[in-house]
Amino acid sequence: MSIQEIFNAIAEIPYLLMVINVLIIAVAAIIIERILTRQIKRFTRGKDLPPEVTNGLLLITRLIVLLGAVAAAFNVGGIPADWVVSVSAVAGAAIGFASTRTVGNLLAGLYVMISRPFRVRDYIQLGGTEGIVKEITINYTKILTPGGQTVSFSNQKILDQVITNFRVESERRRLYCYTFEVVFDHSLPLTKLEEIFDAVADKYSKELPKRIEYKLVKLTRLEKTYRIYLYVKRPENIFTYYPKVLDEITRTWEKAKAEAS
Repeated sequence: MSIQEIFNAIAEIPYLLMVINVLIIAVAAIIIERILTRQIKRFTRGKDLPPEVTNGLLLITRLIVLLGAVAAAFNVGGIPADWVVSVSAVAGAAIGFASTRTVGNLLAGLYVMISRPFRVRDYIQLGGTEGIVKEITINYTKILTPGGQTVSFSNQKILDQVITNFRVESERRRLYCYTFEVVFDHSLPLTKLEEIFDAVADKYSKELPKRIEYKLVKLTRLEKTYRIYLYVKRPENIFTYYPKVLDEITRTWEKAKAEAS
């Protein structure tokens, strides 16, 4: 019996050819899934990414491969294309409506973990909230605020916010540079104000890893604004030194203003 005759005989058996095609699609899907899984694991290991990122990428990849295999199986099964499209559209709309936020949050979590705009223990400002990043998961990020509260943000919401990371890395060490602004009236000249800043910087020079810096950023008829650069070794130190340095500047300025009047 020739090969052509064998194929003709198989074709005459109901559904046998369809079953063979579906099995071929299943085997191909398994092979593709294993290849992609191996590549994703290699990629995440090279990037030193947390397990949540690997698991999320694997989940999305397997869903895509599964949907592709199902669509291909429908096609070889002889199901009308318009029926498949209609069912897929209805199912997709239902799933999309029910899980838009969940899937969006999952993708946002993967983006946060891969792009790394911040890491655990970074001191960040997120919209109107600031503090130390305590935990990053595939769904949410937790921040410890200066007041001691733990605030949770969905990762999808994080992408809609302006993120300021106060971590500064150099070749020799990692520091955190916390910046804040102080506004003064014109009761004291600029030279006197800068003397105050230098005195405060001298006072904390032995406690901090880098000298406090300052810069005049705004000058109007009514007031002048300085930006202060406070360097610390650990993010927790911002909770301690920011109020101390601000209070020292304010008290020294008030004292100098009283003496000048």
